[in-house]
Amino acid sequence: MSYLSTHFAHVAALAGAHITLVAVALACALAIALPTGLLLASHQRLSRVVLALLGALYTIPSLALLALLVEALGLGPLPIFVALVAYAQFVLVRNVLAGIRGVDPAQRDAAIGMGMSGVQRTLRVELPQAFPVILGGVRVAAVTMIALATLGGYVGAGGLGSLIFMGFTLRHNDQILAGSIAACTLAIAVDAALRMLERLARAH
Repeated sequence: MSYLSTHFAHVAALAGAHITLVAVALACALAIALPTGLLLASHQRLSRVVLALLGALYTIPSLALLALLVEALGLGPLPIFVALVAYAQFVLVRNVLAGIRGVDPAQRDAAIGMGMSGVQRTLRVELPQAFPVILGGVRVAAVTMIALATLGGYVGAGGLGSLIFMGFTLRHNDQILAGSIAACTLAIAVDAALRMLERLARAH
């Protein structure tokens, strides 16, 4: 704890870089997963195949995947960024599918009866109803990504992982503890904030 108290500004700066990496990766992952889930929602067989493939990707050990990405992309933030986006797909696509398929058929039929186009039905009826479920997926993905992003320190991507791996290298337990506590605090704070948003969305 002494390192955290005496180097608080440095740890805070690393935490800021850490959460920025996660936020950008999560936004990109959602930009891929949302249209993918919408496309697969009406294709039962194809959705099962895609989810199986994404599930297989999700089970690949993170260090093994990161090693492959470093081999292909080199050191720096890009390998861990790609890994974060890839790992988030299974959770996000699955929740988009669950949310869209959970829409009340009566409301969908009513929208069709009102003459809404497919895009209008998606934006005005399906996505608003599916939003709490999608947000639940975002919450799970965000917490997972915060933990995985610590591996970025191993490949020179910065963030709290650099403090943890430096602690391992120098055998400074205070640095390891400081980085771990900061990452855990970020995960708890993000989970609490998104859980609150999820509850508000379900209440409305």
